[in-house]
Amino acid sequence: MATSGSYTSCDFEIFGTVQGVFFRKYTQQQATKLNLVGWVKNVASGTVQGHMEGRKEDVDQMKAWLRTTGSPKSKITKADFSNEKTISELSAKSFNVNK
Repeated sequence: MATSGSYTSCDFEIFGTVQGVFFRKYTQQQATKLNLVGWVKNVASGTVQGHMEGRKEDVDQMKAWLRTTGSPKSKITKADFSNEKTISELSAKSFNVNK
């Protein structure tokens, strides 16, 4: 994947039963499948937060996946997306699970 051009970046926070159900691992797999870069992590409040970058159509597919699918044992009650903007370069080379 080229590292310059027109891309979209977006932050996300997922609410519900999303910790202890392999949500981060499945998110990383799905993001990698869609050629996205970024990160995902658990936060103390019980949600999962992250950041993704890639082609707009791939980011949109990932948003739909985060809203409705997640990991097999997750129960998503809400998905918030913020700071969506167009960027000219990707800021990472892969999608990582942060501790």
